[in-house]
Amino acid sequence: MFQRIVTNHSIRNAVTNISKRVYQQHNPVAKNIVQNVRKKFMSGTTATTLAETPRAKKIVGYWLLGCSGSVAGAVVLGGVTRLTKSGLSMTDWHLIKGMRPPRSEEEWLKEFARYQAFPEFKLARADMTLGEFKLIFYMEWFHRMYGRFVGLAFYLPAAYLWKKGYLTKAMKPRVIVFGSLILAQGLIGWFMVRSGLDEQTMANTNEPRVSQYRLAMHLGMAFTVFSGLFYNALSHLLKENPLQYTKKLGQMKKFAHSSMALTFITAVSGAFVAGLEAGLVYNSFPKFADRWIPSDIAAINPWWRNMFENPTTTQFNHRLLGIATFSTIAATMYLSSPLALPHRARLAMNCVMGMACLQVGLGISTLLLYVPTALAATHQFGSLTLLSLAIWLNYELKTAKIPK
Repeated sequence: MFQRIVTNHSIRNAVTNISKRVYQQHNPVAKNIVQNVRKKFMSGTTATTLAETPRAKKIVGYWLLGCSGSVAGAVVLGGVTRLTKSGLSMTDWHLIKGMRPPRSEEEWLKEFARYQAFPEFKLARADMTLGEFKLIFYMEWFHRMYGRFVGLAFYLPAAYLWKKGYLTKAMKPRVIVFGSLILAQGLIGWFMVRSGLDEQTMANTNEPRVSQYRLAMHLGMAFTVFSGLFYNALSHLLKENPLQYTKKLGQMKKFAHSSMALTFITAVSGAFVAGLEAGLVYNSFPKFADRWIPSDIAAINPWWRNMFENPTTTQFNHRLLGIATFSTIAATMYLSSPLALPHRARLAMNCVMGMACLQVGLGISTLLLYVPTALAATHQFGSLTLLSLAIWLNYELKTAKIPK
């Protein structure tokens, strides 16, 4: 870095000296050429140098960290919205018009009448009062407004940092990808809500709800965006500590990667449990009532549909994935014990293990207590916390060089 700055400084001085001589000769054409060359060179050098400075990295890193935090907040709020069955209270979607909630009594009655025309009211909430409707409406409205805030918190600073040259060449395409995913997430959210408003789809059910497939897509996208933002925030804010490769370290890294992947998969499987309300099917642990394998685990034909549409099977799968995730994390902890890891890597490993224990406890408690809203929302946030810690651990191990 120092040599590059010195070299750039020398070239800038050379360009300046040449331009001075040209000015002294009063040659308008040559002066024009030198001015253009100097302008291009100076702006390109400044942008490159600025993006690589510690200050720029810190600014971009904190911005990405803030964005990942806002996405985490959206996940929690979305979970509470689902648990309170508020997600179908707003029956249309408008980017600008939808920002303003009803104000007068007339507007509220009109909005309530619109809600009454859809399956959720007809099949499950025919006795709902206007006051009760206002509560679920405001919950969904706040979730949507918060989603807009997440978008603004990303797009506006992204445009400013791009224009000012704070983003490196490698970071720019990532910003485009993140921006595209955030936009797609909003569209997926409405795509999900529409599945619960469809008259034909809801005709054969007593409890209207959104498609569990679309719910899993919506949650999976949120976790994907969070993971990308959080990992890139770490790469800007934390100094890399290269580790010397050993066979034992390589083995630990494989388990650490598996732990992260399993945490993500288990969280997405939880969306199927939530979408089918499978947490209310068997409220016992470790057995399913008095059986280790429930009798209705393959009640649907063809068999593969049980994996995604049978509440019993989705709960069974979620339990198995949770056990597999915890076991893999425990194995990672065991493999790390004899290794002389740097302080941050050791701290990350301890945090992952501790959070895994807490998350298992939250999951079992949520099941045994029949899915109380506060506990279920905490369990969902716990999965995101565990994933973030697993990402941090893998970042700390990332720089270990594996020989070819």
